[in-house]
Amino acid sequence: MSKSRAPRRRISEQEDEFEEELIRKLSSEERPAPQFDLEDIEGVGRITAEKLRKSGYVTLKDVAFASVRELAEVIGSEERAKSIILSAQKLLGGGRHFITAKEYYEQRRGISYISTGCRALDELLEGGVETKAVTEFIGEFGAGKTQLCHQLCVMVQLPPEKGGLSAGAIYIDTEGTFRPERIIQIARHRGLDPEEALQNVIYARAYNSDHQMLLVDEAKKVIEERPIRLVVVDSLVSHFRAEYPGRELLATRQQKLNRHVHQLLSLADIYDVAVVVTNQVVASPDVFWGNPLKPAGGN
Repeated sequence: MSKSRAPRRRISEQEDEFEEELIRKLSSEERPAPQFDLEDIEGVGRITAEKLRKSGYVTLKDVAFASVRELAEVIGSEERAKSIILSAQKLLGGGRHFITAKEYYEQRRGISYISTGCRALDELLEGGVETKAVTEFIGEFGAGKTQLCHQLCVMVQLPPEKGGLSAGAIYIDTEGTFRPERIIQIARHRGLDPEEALQNVIYARAYNSDHQMLLVDEAKKVIEERPIRLVVVDSLVSHFRAEYPGRELLATRQQKLNRHVHQLLSLADIYDVAVVVTNQVVASPDVFWGNPLKPAGGN
C-alpha cells in the first residue's frame, strides 16, 4: 500500500512546485501601471474632458470600455467617439484585444473575496462575494437580503485575515431600508469602532430609476477618492417596476434595466469592486409545475 501511495505524493509535490514557480514568475513580472488623465487621450481637450466627466466618464478605463453610441451622445460624433475610444485603449495597453491565458490567469489572481459573515453562505459562494463581479441575492420580502447588505458593509472593513478587504462601501438605497443603527450593532459585534464603521459607509438614497443610474455614475468619483471595494444596490428593480408597469411598457423597462445592469458590470470590472444587488421574487402565473417564484425583472 505504501508503494502505491508514494508516486501520487511525488506527483502532488511536483504539481505544487509548478504552481508556486508559475505564481513566482507572474509576480516578478508585475509592473505599476502608468497613470493618465482624460486630457492625455488623443483628441480630448479640456472642454471635451469636462463633458466626459459630467457624463460619468471619470477615468481612462471609463472611456476605453465605453460603447461608441453612448460616447457619441456626449461628444456629438460617432466617428470622433470611435477614435477617442481607440486612443484610450492604446494608452491602457497598446490597443490589444487578445491576451494569453497566462496573462488572464495573472488578472484572475487579483480577484478578492468578502466574507458574508456566514460560513455556510461563504461556502456556497466559494469564498464569499467576489470583486470584479455582480452578485445578486434574491428572496421574498423579509428573507434577510437587506440585513446581509448591512453585514457586508461591515465585513468589507475587516482586515483580509478576518474575511474583509480593509476598505469601505457605497450603499445605494432605493426603498429607504438602510439603518445606520444596524451598522453600529454589527460593527460592535465584529470588534470595530462604530463611529469609524459609519464613516466608511457612503450612503445615497435613490428616488427613481434615473437617479439610481446617476448615482452609479457618481460612485465612480467616490471610488477614485476613497478606498471603496463594495457597492450595494438595495434593491435593483423596485423603481423600474414602479415606473414601467404593465405589459405595454415591459420592453422599455427591460431595455433600461439591461443598461443599468451593464453599468454595474462595468463598474465592478473597471474599478475592481464587488457589486451586490438585491431583488425580490414574484409568482409566475403560467407555471403549473415546480417553483412558480422567479426574480422580479427577469433573470
